[in-house]
Amino acid sequence: MDTIYALASARGKAGVAVIRVSGPNAWNAVHPLIGELPRPRFAALRNLSLDGQALDEALVILFDAGASFTGHQSAELHIHGASATILAVMGALSLQPGVRLAEAGEFTRQALVNGRLDLAQVEGLADLIEAETEAQRRQALRVFSGAVGAKAESWRKKLIRAAALLEATIDFADEEVPTDVAPEVASLLKWIILELDHEIKGFDASERIRQGFEVAIVGRPNVGKSTLLNALAGREAAITSQFAGTTRDIIEVRMDLGGVPVTLLDTAGLRDAEDVVEGLGIELALRRAKEADLRVFLLEDDLPPLLDPEPGDIMVQGKSDLERTPAESAAFTLSGLTGEGITRLVAEMTRYFADRTSNAATITRERHCQAIIRARGAMESALDEIRNPARRTEIAAEELLRAIRALDSLVGRVDVEHLLDEIFASFCVGK
Repeated sequence: MDTIYALASARGKAGVAVIRVSGPNAWNAVHPLIGELPRPRFAALRNLSLDGQALDEALVILFDAGASFTGHQSAELHIHGASATILAVMGALSLQPGVRLAEAGEFTRQALVNGRLDLAQVEGLADLIEAETEAQRRQALRVFSGAVGAKAESWRKKLIRAAALLEATIDFADEEVPTDVAPEVASLLKWIILELDHEIKGFDASERIRQGFEVAIVGRPNVGKSTLLNALAGREAAITSQFAGTTRDIIEVRMDLGGVPVTLLDTAGLRDAEDVVEGLGIELALRRAKEADLRVFLLEDDLPPLLDPEPGDIMVQGKSDLERTPAESAAFTLSGLTGEGITRLVAEMTRYFADRTSNAATITRERHCQAIIRARGAMESALDEIRNPARRTEIAAEELLRAIRALDSLVGRVDVEHLLDEIFASFCVGK
């Protein structure tokens, strides 16, 4: 196993930068720079130098193998965050024998190999690094803390118990087995299936928390869509004009609504356009509006919307600062220019997404969901064999082993080698 090093803190100027060294020779690598090694897990102030050349003053922390993030012997150098200082210390480490610069995600990969993290926790850490909102942070921290692995292990233990009961009837088929194991096995499988169904049902919400929701602002030309987008964004994100058809492309603004990541879409005004370019913009607007999680309809007087609303969509009348014929289908009026009704609109959207995410599952990725679906299917097959009058116990036992393998892939025990490069490619160097 190589000994690796990298900048573990963010790039750029800062008060403090952290350089991490991990591997079997980590302490030997830093020894020429810091002199006397401090006690493991005790911070010590050291003057960094190499061949008599002063580098910096640093806070040094050593970790024993098995007691570090990576599971290897590790060292952390907390130095001043000037770019020149970082380059000087990194250059000194590069001169040490048997030490090389870490690749993207390599520290975390060491942690996975050494059993410090399971694969779901690795994915949770990646999401935690990318978290932009409170809901994303809480969800990623839950996964990183091992919630997915804990549930998978609970299901796995019950499956192993069920498989062991079936195997006992196979091993002692020629003897008199005092107890019919079928009821207990069926009870265990039904309980696990209920839990898996809950995860599958809540997966869409948890995935959307991780990736974000989309809200499309739709309506006829010149009803105030771009002005509303600017009011919600708090900046001039879209060009506004008194002339209809100004917006031709989709303008996107990222927002945090009650801790949930939301992308607002300002779309082209919906009408029968003679201009080819505007027509393409309208086609794109219709497609993105239909694909969005929520639509905010800006109504004009009492004219009907040109796109059928879906349950949960918000119907409002814009430009309340002007005298206009009220639209009967509008829930309330607002003005992106004066700010009237904006607070209510934000509250309505926040409430909608709070309801959508209230039943979020523990699992957060499509890979997790597919593993659970495979496990559930195998358990259903096992139940069918148990209920079958012929009671083909051998087939039922094999289906349970298939379910166990599916759950093992959830946390990285089996069948995930082809995923590792893709997962770790999303990490930065130093993590």
